[in-house]
Amino acid sequence: MSEQSLPDDARPEYTDALPEYAERVLEVAELIPPGRVMTYGDVAEWLEEGGPRQVGRVMALYGGAVPWWRVVRADGTLLPGHELRALDHYRAEGTPLKQASRAAQGHLPRLDMKRARWDGGERAEGHT
Repeated sequence: MSEQSLPDDARPEYTDALPEYAERVLEVAELIPPGRVMTYGDVAEWLEEGGPRQVGRVMALYGGAVPWWRVVRADGTLLPGHELRALDHYRAEGTPLKQASRAAQGHLPRLDMKRARWDGGERAEGHT
């Protein structure tokens, strides 16, 4: 039986609303200042909920409307498949990078996590 043939009161409810956890993850991504990054694990820890994989999933599904390039892998490697777009953002924002060695695949730099990582600063004290 298709949904069109179901009575109105038996059809599933569809909404455009994001899951509450996704909204919270995206809010954190929007707080990260230009030139700084947080890891997937940092975001989960800041929210005191979920883990790196859950944050990564949210970013993969819903992150296109926020500065997705500021939520990164802990090792500083650029997001596979989006390296050049992310690199353009990092360079425009002055995000600290480490130059790639000649042995590095594609000779792409990595994020300098010691200098680029953001802990939430003053805003972290009032998070919910």
